Amino acid sequence: MADFDDIMRTTFACREFTEDPVNDATIHRILDTARFAPSGGNRQGNRVIVLRDKEVRRQLVPMVREASAIYVEQTMAGESPWQSVKPTSIDEGAVRANPAEDAMRASTTLVTSPVLLVITLDLGRTASFDKDLDRVGVISGASIYPFVWGILLAARNEGLGGVLTTYAADKESEVQRLLNIPDHHAVAALVPLGHPVKQLTKLNRTPVEKIATIGTFDGDKFTI
Repeated sequence: MADFDDIMRTTFACREFTEDPVNDATIHRILDTARFAPSGGNRQGNRVIVLRDKEVRRQLVPMVREASAIYVEQTMAGESPWQSVKPTSIDEGAVRANPAEDAMRASTTLVTSPVLLVITLDLGRTASFDKDLDRVGVISGASIYPFVWGILLAARNEGLGGVLTTYAADKESEVQRLLNIPDHHAVAALVPLGHPVKQLTKLNRTPVEKIATIGTFDGDKFTI
C-alpha cells in the first residue's frame, strides 16, 4: 500500500493507458473503498456503471466529441473553457458542426481504456441548496465528486490511473438513453481507468499562499 501523502500528491489526470487489463476484483476493491466518501445527509445517491463493452463505448464518442471540441477551441482562444461568467468569443455552432481532430483523439480514450466507469447522481436524493440562485449550480457536486475523487485515489493505490471527465453532460439525455439511466440521475462523470503509460511523480499545483487568505476573500495571505 502506498503512502497516503504520496497518493494525494501523485494522483494525476491520466489519459494514456497501456493494454494491460484491469480485472473485476480490482475494480471492486476500488469501489469498495470509494463508497465511504461523504454525501449530503449520507443519502448516497451515487451509482456506477462498469462499462467494458467497446461497441457501446464507441457510441459514447460522438456524445462527448462536440463538448471536447468546444473545450479545445476555447482553450486555443485563451479562454477558460466552458465557464459561465463571460460569453465565449468562438462560434460554438461551427465547432459543433466540424469538431477538430484533437477533440476526436481526446474522446477515443473512452473506447481504448481497459474499463470505463459511468457515474451518476440521483438528484432526488441530493440537497441542492443553490438550486434557486441565479448562477450555475455547484452544490449538488458535493454529493458525488468526493466519491469520484475517492475512486481516483483508490485506483492510484492499486497502481492504476484515471481521469474525471464531464463532457457527457453536454449530451446527457442521449447518454441516459444509451445506458438506460433514469431521467432523475445526472450523468456526473465518465472515468476511464487503466495502467498509466507513465506515472507522474510531480504535479503542478497552486501553492497554499495563493489560494488561502485570512478573514476575508481579500485578506492577507495565509502563510507560515
